[in-house]
Amino acid sequence: MLIKIIVPGPGESVTEVVIARWLVSDEGFVTKDQEIAEIESDKATLPLLASESGKIHFVVKEGDTVAVGSVACTIDTSVAGIDVPKVEVKGEKTVIVAPATEMKVTVQNMAESKHGPENVKLTPLAKKLMDDNGLSVDDIIKGLRRISKEDVKLVLSQAGHEFQQDVKAEPAQEPDRVKMSQLRKKLSERLVAAKNQTAMLTTFNEVDMSNVLALRKKYQDQFVARYGIKLGLMSFFTRAATQALKQFPNVHTMLDGDEIVFHKTVNIGIAVQTPKGLMVPVINNAGAMSFAEIELNIARMADKARSNRISLDELAGGTFTITNGGVFGSLLSTPLLNPPQAAILGMHNITERPVAVNGKVEIRPMMFLALSYDHRLIDGRDSVGFLVKVKEFIENPVNLITGANPELLLLGLI
Repeated sequence: MLIKIIVPGPGESVTEVVIARWLVSDEGFVTKDQEIAEIESDKATLPLLASESGKIHFVVKEGDTVAVGSVACTIDTSVAGIDVPKVEVKGEKTVIVAPATEMKVTVQNMAESKHGPENVKLTPLAKKLMDDNGLSVDDIIKGLRRISKEDVKLVLSQAGHEFQQDVKAEPAQEPDRVKMSQLRKKLSERLVAAKNQTAMLTTFNEVDMSNVLALRKKYQDQFVARYGIKLGLMSFFTRAATQALKQFPNVHTMLDGDEIVFHKTVNIGIAVQTPKGLMVPVINNAGAMSFAEIELNIARMADKARSNRISLDELAGGTFTITNGGVFGSLLSTPLLNPPQAAILGMHNITERPVAVNGKVEIRPMMFLALSYDHRLIDGRDSVGFLVKVKEFIENPVNLITGANPELLLLGLI
């Protein structure tokens, strides 16, 4: 029976996708629910699954742009699978095991043998699999890796040998060219739009991380034992941002035509770098979450984004974004807005610097903070006030419990 595998639609607004990568060989055998390809749209990358087991035949090529609902490939369910031989290396011997017959053939490793590939014996199943795929014994034994000039030089250097350096210049090499992915194309468009279609400004501040780092160090083991995840910095900044947005609602807005929309629920987007490009999974209703819930959701979303398994719904609905360039060592940067959001908070690397504390110079772990904002919606007073409030919360994390200084709250002064 011939089964058609249809290209799925990642979302209602998506009409075409790209076959980013075939994960199996054309005319090979696949099993039911096996991931056979990656489908890429301008918003996300999703897997294509085999609905049945059988022999696969590609209808479209890797890199082709295809319409949603079209046929990506067919699967002939009348073709049975072939057991794939397993190769085991034991000391100086290589053992090829054919699972269907449990036949084992031992051959001398080529690195230790003076004999050529003609002395290698094959099981019937191994030979058939090689014939079907056009592979020779030389391909299997010696073709897995190419030995380069640098490899030879490295071995000679480790053995104490001297070798003559090349006197001829290396020939000029043509640069590699890789087609831009749909996701990166869309990201490029959004970044250019954010710069050209908004009145973006950035305000900066610095925060003393001493109390947060001390709190993490003191309770990290208890936190991990109870929740099964480490207490990171992002949960502190997420909670600080949600509290500060309540006090500066103009920062928590978006422009819709001639109307300014004030968000009521805080949905924090966390920027995540993936092999496909930057993605911003959204933690919905982050203001109502505990530290553990924030950390667990961030870890889950980041894993799904990096493995190309995140859904469009999990990327939509953000009202404010946090990005952390510090994980890459960035000391200071100007984050770009994530439209239609009006502001984005940028975290950076923590470095020990001399600062004045109560009239004395002390070495403290300091972080620069940046808030980029759309000046059409947010004035300087609100942008600076918001960033100062985040700084206050981080430097006095106990205030995050009530959203204000507990002493002032106790005395009824706020």
